[in-house]
Amino acid sequence: MKKKIKTLLIILISIVISSCSSHKNNELTSKTIYESENLIIVQVSENVFLHTSFLRSKNYGKVPCNGLVIGNKKETIIFDTPIDNDSSEELIKWIDQTLHSKITAIIPTHFHDDCLGGLKIFHKYQIPSYSYYKTIKFAKEKNYEVPQNGFKDTLVFKIGDKEVIVKYFGEGHTKDNIVGYYPYKSILFGGCLMKGINAKKGYLGDANLSEWSNTVEKVSLEYPNVKIIVPGHGKYGGKELLDYTINLFQNE
Repeated sequence: MKKKIKTLLIILISIVISSCSSHKNNELTSKTIYESENLIIVQVSENVFLHTSFLRSKNYGKVPCNGLVIGNKKETIIFDTPIDNDSSEELIKWIDQTLHSKITAIIPTHFHDDCLGGLKIFHKYQIPSYSYYKTIKFAKEKNYEVPQNGFKDTLVFKIGDKEVIVKYFGEGHTKDNIVGYYPYKSILFGGCLMKGINAKKGYLGDANLSEWSNTVEKVSLEYPNVKIIVPGHGKYGGKELLDYTINLFQNE
């Protein structure tokens, strides 16, 4: 009897240790690895980096604007350019000199300047750009730098031997907002479609308020295993950002 109890205790302790170890591995970790006046780069996972530049706005002051860098086997794709040409050049040089990686795609997630404000510099370095087809339409109408390649529903990129999925789920912050998902690390770049915890609704001039929650619910159903979510502004987090965003616009 004592032997059985001892065996059960060993099994129980092993389960607890395993659970704690698993929880630790799934915790959100961040490390600032580059910082200048115009650009901050934070590592959020292995070969995945948050880049933040700053929009100077009369209405909102100095606004931090997020993008995402995903690398694998010396290939890199970027979601959203930094806010302007100078900070975009800074990011490109950092990737070249620090990661020693080739940028194979820049993907603006909608047509606002916090997503494609530095696109001209990427084109200068002959880095191909991809966006939802409506982003191309709106960029042309605004006389912005125009993404080179469009898609209508889903686009799948390969970086090394891993896939990154880019998809349109519906209207929300804008009519053209898309998200990017990296299944290997269960990381979602939600862009301005997603809100950070305690964030306000922000700029709504191009928004579809009545569809915003529905669109985010579709994202939630599509990626139930997501662990890290990066919004267009503010701190990144976990699945709670989905619920927060849905609730924020639920009754619009």
